[in-house]
Amino acid sequence: MKSVLAVGTAGFLGAVARFLVSAVVSRFWFHDFPLATFLINVSGSFALGFLASFGLERQALDPTLRLAVTTGFLGAFTTFSTFEVETLRLTERGATGWAVANVTASVAAGFLAARLGVALAR
Repeated sequence: MKSVLAVGTAGFLGAVARFLVSAVVSRFWFHDFPLATFLINVSGSFALGFLASFGLERQALDPTLRLAVTTGFLGAFTTFSTFEVETLRLTERGATGWAVANVTASVAAGFLAARLGVALAR
């Protein structure tokens, strides 16, 4: 139960942080490029990569805290970070083909799924 509460609480904070970053960026960015999402995804990828290595390899973080920050906060802040770190892990294991397949399939399938969702909604 402790883990569930930690993930839920941190997830709430991650979702709020994502909203606030988007709100702040939208006050000064008026171009077509989705800068807020880009910044969220890149910073989330950095944070998850750092914490995955620092927290797991050095075991410097309490497991519940690590779970709260990685799965809860960063999971709600961005799922792109998980995708990036999982792809990185594939390349580290020498599974470059699977890494390329993951990137290609995820982007293509995600785009097609979004298009299908729009088409069905309309």
